[in-house]
Amino acid sequence: PALPQRLVGIERGIEEWLDRYRPDAVAVERVFAQHNLSTVMGTAQASGIALVCAARRGLPVALHTPSEAKAAITGSGRADKAQVGTMVARILGLDGPPKPADAADAVALAICHIWRGGAQARVAQAQQDFARKVELARRIRGR
Repeated sequence: PALPQRLVGIERGIEEWLDRYRPDAVAVERVFAQHNLSTVMGTAQASGIALVCAARRGLPVALHTPSEAKAAITGSGRADKAQVGTMVARILGLDGPPKPADAADAVALAICHIWRGGAQARVAQAQQDFARKVELARRIRGR
């Protein structure tokens, strides 16, 4: 299919996943410059769709680089896919790495977010909730 149809398919898949699993937050791999421009463009387009889908639902979004996720999981930002898969399996108590290797990368990103960004998202949400309560109290007193 042409690019627009592929992007619509990605959006539908993300929306279905969000409907099914109802996450509290969304972590997206931060796009970084690679040698292959077409790979960067495809990744950036898919990432943008994930950001839009999350924003529509008011979900907090965190962006993590691949090296951040690798460092969180293995201790090295230069770990290879096999090392990431092995550590994801060890952390989650799995018999083996998730398949395909991209699935292990996605799980590593989620673990990175929980370990590094989860608390930040909760603090940001608490700040928003507090600001709403302050505004509500101000409106009530202003009447």
